Amino acid sequence: MNSLFLRLKRKFEIEAKQMKSYRQAFKKAFPYTIPVLTGYLFIGIAFGVMYAEKGYSFLWAMLMSVLVFAGSGQYLAVNFFVPGISFLQVIFLTFMVNVRHVFYGVSLLEKFNKVGKSRWYMIFALTDETYSLLCTTKIPKGVDESKFLLAISILDHSYWVLGSAIGAIAGTLLPISSEGIEFAMTALFIVIFIEQWMEKKNRIPEIIGVVIATASLVIFGASSFVLPAMMAIVALLFVGRKKLDKEGVPCR
Repeated sequence: MNSLFLRLKRKFEIEAKQMKSYRQAFKKAFPYTIPVLTGYLFIGIAFGVMYAEKGYSFLWAMLMSVLVFAGSGQYLAVNFFVPGISFLQVIFLTFMVNVRHVFYGVSLLEKFNKVGKSRWYMIFALTDETYSLLCTTKIPKGVDESKFLLAISILDHSYWVLGSAIGAIAGTLLPISSEGIEFAMTALFIVIFIEQWMEKKNRIPEIIGVVIATASLVIFGASSFVLPAMMAIVALLFVGRKKLDKEGVPCR
């Protein structure tokens, strides 16, 4: 009886310690995610409004944000609910819009291998903004790295779901026009680019990205430049990885 009591007590103590560790990780991670919070609320609201304009319940918008969480892919998906769009077109367009995540994942393999089972959720929840935070945020002292990185992913995801719900509810109850609202995603990418440029150590990859993307746009055209541009960027960054590591560029 005493042995069972001691085992239960020990288990409770371990779980309590784990919960305390998670609370600390979320508390420390939250300030770093505030810029994502402000951005995701607005672009999430924009997505929700667009989705509601198609006549769907706000619950479907929330469910899509919980289970899909694709950012620009969800903006694109709004147009999938119209007649004439085939399943193959959906697959191809979604792949082209989100193919960059393949290259994000390659650069995070080493980091994700250290976080245990939570890596499966973190792979799912990887977005441009989360990727930026995972690469550039320094782990605070006394905080478990895997829990801290997981907290960033969960917080960013929750912001998107919240924004989607607010937008879908507002779009259902209020006569809001969604014309031009899709530019919110483009605006967010511009802000991220500027924030990264402000850090001098990030400028080399950004210059590489701009030059290659521009060249690919000229060579392949607006409808086909994304994939070759991403392949060329990753190849060049991989070749110059050692030099970039010396420069202190993260996630390379």
